[in-house]
Amino acid sequence: MSKVSKKIFIEVEPNLSIHSYEELAALHTISKILAQPADLRDQLEQILQEMSSRLGMERGMISLLDREKKEVWLDVAHDVNIEGLDVTYKPGEGITGEVAQTGRPMAVANLGHATHFLDRTGARRHLNRSELAFLCVPIIYDDHVVGVLSADKVAREVKNLDKELAILSSVAELMAKAVHIRALEEENRRLKKIVGSNRPPSMETIGHSKPMQEVFGLVAQVADSNTTVLISGETGTGKELIARAIHLNSPRHNGPIVQVNCAAIPDTLIESELFGHERGAFTGALQQRRGRFEEANGGTIFLDEVGELSAAAQVKLLRVLQEKRFQPLGSSRVVNVNVRIIAATNRNLEQDILSERFRADLFYRLNVFPIYLPPLRERGSDVILLADHFILKYSKEMGKNIKRISTAAIEVFLSHKWPGNVRELENCIERAVLLSNSDTIECMHLPPSLQAKEKELDKKERGKLSSVVEAQERSLIIDALEEVAGNQTKAAKMLGTTKRIMQYKIAKLGIDPKFFRKKNKYAHAAE
Repeated sequence: MSKVSKKIFIEVEPNLSIHSYEELAALHTISKILAQPADLRDQLEQILQEMSSRLGMERGMISLLDREKKEVWLDVAHDVNIEGLDVTYKPGEGITGEVAQTGRPMAVANLGHATHFLDRTGARRHLNRSELAFLCVPIIYDDHVVGVLSADKVAREVKNLDKELAILSSVAELMAKAVHIRALEEENRRLKKIVGSNRPPSMETIGHSKPMQEVFGLVAQVADSNTTVLISGETGTGKELIARAIHLNSPRHNGPIVQVNCAAIPDTLIESELFGHERGAFTGALQQRRGRFEEANGGTIFLDEVGELSAAAQVKLLRVLQEKRFQPLGSSRVVNVNVRIIAATNRNLEQDILSERFRADLFYRLNVFPIYLPPLRERGSDVILLADHFILKYSKEMGKNIKRISTAAIEVFLSHKWPGNVRELENCIERAVLLSNSDTIECMHLPPSLQAKEKELDKKERGKLSSVVEAQERSLIIDALEEVAGNQTKAAKMLGTTKRIMQYKIAKLGIDPKFFRKKNKYAHAAE
């Protein structure tokens, strides 16, 4: 529903050359509105007001697309009272649902004859629909439908439906990024209301993306058993939190959970660390010590970075997994343990088996129930949800009142690849909260690497906007020159500017006025 092919996108791209001067002025004002650092909802409301005052488009509405449910919900409206209303459209339902589903604009010349127009807001209940035309276009960002823009117009003022759809599509194109971010913000706000309702209450991990919902489902399935679990994923994805969630939602939740960082233990101490030792078992062993397995008896042992164990340590661990008992170093006593094993790794253990770096028999003992944690870059709007969580956490710790993240900073967060995953995001937010002296996280508060990303995005967006404006200016000037047979003074007067500015624009855009004089001459000769 939300994916739009390149072919479709090209077909609905507005024809810039048919925009009038008044329409170009409206687009320019809308661009200025979007360039201001303001609340996204306020910006969208201002745009709908501009559409009404300059373009004659009344009862403008912006609907957002829920990517998971594939439904569209009404978010912002002008001259329509939507307070307390929850207006949604399923795929293909009504004109709005159909535009969202197909990614193609639609227009109705006479609403009185439109049987599939639903009017769920009731805004036209007391109006004569036969006097109204209805226009509806998709809002497309990164080749995906992210929302729908619609408006009414007095039918007698509509001379050409295609022309009306073209200007509305131009507005939709300018607001696409703002609507995309607004959709993510609103989706997170709605999801926050149901945090914890579809997963165990003691789950500490935050996420509403489809990959994370799948992880939560696996956790719920395996928690009640004693099955060995292997959690894999990049560094910083939260493997420890998932291990803790499995333990806390298991029958062993009253027992201990003991964490072992396998990468931090030297080979010479691994046996002592895991299984304990007797006094005098080796040089420096001044007293008896219980090992981590014995400490975890009746609970869970979490073997973090298990892929970093040496070959010798792998053999010893395999024996314990097979026999469920061991002898402490330097002791003749046998310790029986009732321990659940949860292991985690950021390595590709199957590849390590092929290179003989990891034992295949140990891998199959650990990989009874695998859980893969996706990297943050694959979790979509979870980035903003997590950022909000960390803002609350560090605002409380530092005694600050941070309420929001600026739109520019959100854009940076969504475009960053997050090689350090959730851990990198948390460090970034902690730094930003520390630096911020207002209630908002701005780009200037982000680490230098992300600030560089913000400059790249800004340059890219400015380039896109300038190319749109330049194309519109070029088409207007060419139309004017054609009208007056290349006379720059008359063209300037027609467009409400000076001859000097007209000459500057003609030179900048590479337009040759002589061409239009010749064209006009040949036209007369042909007559």
